[in-house]
Amino acid sequence: ATFCTSLIHPTTSTMSCFNGLLMGMGNPLLDISSEVGQDMLDKYEVQLDSAILAEEKHEPIYKDLVDNYSPKYIAGGATQNSIRVAQWMLKSAGMADATAFMGCVGKDEFGETLAKCAAGDGVLTHYMQDADTPTGVCAVLVKGGERSLVTKLDAANNFKPSHLETPKAKEIIEAAKFYYIAGFFLTVSVESLKAVAEHAVAENKTFCLNHSAPFIIDFFGDQVAEAMPYADYLFCNESEAAAYAKKHDLGDDLKEVALKVAALPKKNTSRPRTVVFTQGGKSTIVARDGKVTEYAVEPLSKDLLVDTNGAGDAFVGGFLSQLVQDKDIEAAVNAGHYAARHIIQVSGTQLDAECDYKA
Repeated sequence: ATFCTSLIHPTTSTMSCFNGLLMGMGNPLLDISSEVGQDMLDKYEVQLDSAILAEEKHEPIYKDLVDNYSPKYIAGGATQNSIRVAQWMLKSAGMADATAFMGCVGKDEFGETLAKCAAGDGVLTHYMQDADTPTGVCAVLVKGGERSLVTKLDAANNFKPSHLETPKAKEIIEAAKFYYIAGFFLTVSVESLKAVAEHAVAENKTFCLNHSAPFIIDFFGDQVAEAMPYADYLFCNESEAAAYAKKHDLGDDLKEVALKVAALPKKNTSRPRTVVFTQGGKSTIVARDGKVTEYAVEPLSKDLLVDTNGAGDAFVGGFLSQLVQDKDIEAAVNAGHYAARHIIQVSGTQLDAECDYKA
């Protein structure tokens, strides 16, 4: 069944529809992105190529960026980015209105910006709104093509399982056949993740998970352990894979680690787990059914690299765009590489250009 909705703010006339294929749930965030110098990284004690939640010492970073760096405001949040990219690629395959997303935003301008951006990319959003808390933001510090992310969740942190009981949420969950949730959501509502994942198991639908960042593995290990048995597909980058391997004594060889993670217990025994480790410009590792395969990444010349922010999210979006069409793993990985390659040539996850992907 196809159903449509107008945006959460009735001042806009954009309609979004969902005909039931891929649903994401996560932390909708507005990226505040700018090129910075090493002095800015040092000032706030952040490392390049890291993703962290803001502590007290990071609080002034957002105003600092706005006042001194003329930043770009870009729709973000890992899961929403992946769903937007998947829809961008699905549209080029003639599949409009195939995606939906849920998360929590504030009743403010940033929330409206996120809704407009998602609708513009063809994604149906069913946001929970928190009138008392501002929409979450992510400071994106870019230096030499690498990025550091400092997230202030705010409203995104207030998603409640009760939202899944709303009529539209029930419709979306029932209609979808594939579900994707990034690990960042494990800090917000494991109960909500499990509600969706249990539905996927009961209906033999496909549930996909991402470990998202080493800090999730290191500091939210119990939540990761609760989510893992539901994962039909697990995505990690090399640093997350290494952090998981270290925590669980799985060794240093990432191919072996992928095989071991693929063999961990899972709720839905009717299909094997597929584990996908991306490694930036190095080959992507896929483990499934006791076999591991590597897929080479086509190198990108350094002068074409704008920033790596969103590359992992884009890979997942590209991968999912083929998975939901019942394409094989090689086709899914190729599409993931294409999407990541596109996104690292623009600032953040901006999808202004038409998708010209040919499978």
